[in-house]
Amino acid sequence: MRLPIYLSLCLALLSWNTLSADNNWPEFRGSDGNGANFSANVPTDLSDPKNIAWQAEPHGRGWSSPVVWGDQLWITTATEDGKKQSALCYDRNTGEKLFDLLLFENDEVDEAHLTNSYASCTPAIEEGRIYVHFGRYGTTCLDTKTGKKLWERRDLPCDHHRGPASSPIIDDKNMYVAFDGFDVQYVVALDKKTGKTVWKTDRNIKYNTDNGDWMKAYGTGLLIDHNGRRQLIYPSAFETQSFDPETGDILWSVQHGGMNAAIRPIYRHGLVYIFPGHGKNLLVAVDPSGSGDVTATHVKWTAGKGVPLRPGPVFIEDKIYMLDDDGVVSCRDAQTGDVDWLKRIGGNYRAALTCAGENLYAFTDDGHVTVFKASPEEYVEISQADFPSGFQASAVPLDDSLYVRSVNGLYCFRNPMP
Repeated sequence: MRLPIYLSLCLALLSWNTLSADNNWPEFRGSDGNGANFSANVPTDLSDPKNIAWQAEPHGRGWSSPVVWGDQLWITTATEDGKKQSALCYDRNTGEKLFDLLLFENDEVDEAHLTNSYASCTPAIEEGRIYVHFGRYGTTCLDTKTGKKLWERRDLPCDHHRGPASSPIIDDKNMYVAFDGFDVQYVVALDKKTGKTVWKTDRNIKYNTDNGDWMKAYGTGLLIDHNGRRQLIYPSAFETQSFDPETGDILWSVQHGGMNAAIRPIYRHGLVYIFPGHGKNLLVAVDPSGSGDVTATHVKWTAGKGVPLRPGPVFIEDKIYMLDDDGVVSCRDAQTGDVDWLKRIGGNYRAALTCAGENLYAFTDDGHVTVFKASPEEYVEISQADFPSGFQASAVPLDDSLYVRSVNGLYCFRNPMP
């Protein structure tokens, strides 16, 4: 039986979108912020040298996570003093370095915290273009075939105080990024083609303090469509806000306290899951259908036990798998927040939890890796490994490869051919 032309086209587009989602990793923790690729088939024993397909030693210092499009893998880096900021591109199959691009030079820089770097913002990538962001020091769009700058902006002010770390995200028209600093706090949309400002919205949050340290955040946004209403969700210190992506108007806000929010929100089961950061070890589940201040009306549940400040979680069906900063992993019901199990595995963590296939990968800041089963019943450990340097960036599972950036190295793990 022949299908109608329009139906054939729809199926073709659906297949292409599925393939694109599985074979590319366009933003920090993937396009949906969940840090998971359930179809990936990658090694579980990272201690076996046979499973290292290639490795590289990027120059400089940077905590940005890899992004991948087609055969290209990109990261950013900077000199220790932040005076030079660069983008590096590798062939994701072989590890060959394709580009080493010095993008910005800075005469003066603000101090970055010892746990941060001057290249902590993960780029956003799409076919033919990559959007590279270093906070107030500069934002640029590059042609991924030539490495040429298509546009740049160096006029977006912010005193990051401890260094920038918010990553940009993109849709079909715009690039979005937050500037939540010591002095100013705003979200901006830039036209992807030109870099011009489409809208800029000040947070106007009542922080109840004049201490700028309690006003800053490192959040990365999330675009969702909830019941036909597109929203741009951006966490910040003290509260999270939902914006209209077209206009920048604030649709709703929820107050939760905390500062230094760094975990990307996740949208599942009709809820937005928010992690407020320091001062509030909370997970807040919010119904995004409201308007105005929804703190008293649309918060479905909150939880505190085993909730991370920095390492992002992974959602699998109706379960949330979390890794807190001090090495406690847990499984929780996503609908109610009830804890199924907790297990202390030890170590200190900043890199997000990553899921490849049916397994979860946890990377410590001193170079230890634990792989365990994504089991809702109990903790089941699979393997452990140790590396010469620790991990700050989040891993990327794609197809048969797991890309991991450590403080001093970049690795591709792949099962050897039989």
